[in-house]
Amino acid sequence: MELWYTEEQTENVRFSIKVKKHLYTEQSNYQLIDFFETNEFGKFFTLDGIIMLTEKDEFIYHDMITHVPLATNPNIKKVLVIGGGDGGSVRELSRYSHIERIDLVDIDEMVVRTCKQFLPITASKLDDPRVNIYYEDGLKYVMNKENLYDLIIVDSTDPIGPGEGLFTVEFYTNCFKALKEDGILVNQHESPYYEKQAKEMRRSHSKIKKIFPISKVYQAHIPTYESGHWLFGFASKKYDPIKDFQKEKWEQFNLKTKYYNTDLHLGCFALPTYVREMLKKVND
Repeated sequence: MELWYTEEQTENVRFSIKVKKHLYTEQSNYQLIDFFETNEFGKFFTLDGIIMLTEKDEFIYHDMITHVPLATNPNIKKVLVIGGGDGGSVRELSRYSHIERIDLVDIDEMVVRTCKQFLPITASKLDDPRVNIYYEDGLKYVMNKENLYDLIIVDSTDPIGPGEGLFTVEFYTNCFKALKEDGILVNQHESPYYEKQAKEMRRSHSKIKKIFPISKVYQAHIPTYESGHWLFGFASKKYDPIKDFQKEKWEQFNLKTKYYNTDLHLGCFALPTYVREMLKKVND
């Protein structure tokens, strides 16, 4: 008998992966956590039935959410990661020896614990001495923080359930205050392809654009995410990711990456026409 995992990406679209073994399931105080093992994608985990990452393609998401801001400001020293309990963003940040502090805020301790157990490919650096883990609501965590971080990465789930508050004007405003005068905010920005996700993308972009003087969108191809076409938001008080791109300085770090490179840095901000038109409507 064959076992298949199926995610309903829209009412009319389903994405399926053949499963070797269902490794683990547990209901936390916030969400249902499951881990699976497959031939094609290795291990993967889901929250409330939605794929968060797979071993085969997680490097794409984590490369793009971390290295783009570090190549724009290579002098980042203090970073806040909100969400990201799987540890992938922390793993990539920890590769920069000059980063002094990485604060990880995830509301669900069970995500961190189970990812350490089943996904060491992403969770391997959560015990780095520079990493401080706080199990609390990211929305509340940033409320009273001011002028503290060089970079905030919002590595959140979709805007439903525990992640809903991380897509509000209040949250983005508090992130602005928590950043230093040249701070950068990067967030996962949903997919532009299906209408439900595209609507959330436009909503997020419109809110961020009203708060930050610099606000741009960039893209990556992630096979196991809805439609495979995924966006990230880049917002800053000072740095433009294209005009202020520090190609030579970033290359001096000598980091071996599987997806990100300095040619792609400029290219990822060149968006398809249909996405540009969506964003233009927001900007207008």
